[in-house]
Amino acid sequence: MKNKITLLLVLIAAFANAQQKSTGLVTLSTNMSATLLLDSGTSLATLTLTGPNDRWFALQFGSFAGGMESGADLVYWNNVTLVDARHNGVGVTPTNDATNNWTVTSNLNNTPSAGLRTIVATRAFNTGDVNDFTFVFANTSIDLAWARSGSASYSLANHGGTNRGVLLDRTFTLGTESFSLKDSQLYPNPNDGDFTITTKTFLTKVNVYTITGAFVKTIEVEENSENVEVNISGLESGVYLLELQNDIEKFWKKVIVN
Repeated sequence: MKNKITLLLVLIAAFANAQQKSTGLVTLSTNMSATLLLDSGTSLATLTLTGPNDRWFALQFGSFAGGMESGADLVYWNNVTLVDARHNGVGVTPTNDATNNWTVTSNLNNTPSAGLRTIVATRAFNTGDVNDFTFVFANTSIDLAWARSGSASYSLANHGGTNRGVLLDRTFTLGTESFSLKDSQLYPNPNDGDFTITTKTFLTKVNVYTITGAFVKTIEVEENSENVEVNISGLESGVYLLELQNDIEKFWKKVIVN
């Protein structure tokens, strides 16, 4: 019993000391944005990258003076996944890494009318790959550079002078980690009945109700997932209430179905 109590206290202390740093939403261009979040508890970086859905778009990150420097780490969307790659210098096509160390956790054509796609992916701070930038939680800022195809194409090619940019010294803002369902995020919202719920803790069940409180359906979540893909398409357009549950707490969210 003593060992169980000790383990519980260690886990509580770890959760209490866990912290996150985020760049916040960084607007790269009229149809590109990025958020980079560092978690000291898991030593994971989470990248949320939005760009045009009909072409490749890329983000370079690390410490540099300009875009496309040889050896600089980057990722790009190729209409299938987020590719882990490195630059070979200005005007030269990047090389894909032998191992893709980014894990895509969400991939949404989130605003079809606007032609945008949002990808959420995670990666360890230090992958052990010499081609990957090592994220350091103590760092206060990071350099970003972006590019996208000048036309509708997923084949890497010259992007043109107006389809790129560099943003140096983007500041990280420190915040404490939260492990409550109340901090769950739901996106996109409004939606057509397909959306994702992300949490800082586990989620076991989602109950769906009409705005007047009539029960609609229950969505069972397997393996205490932290990222849940929900499909309630076929419902009439309107506002619905979602009751998020796990073994510890419940919390309500509103979702708008178009």
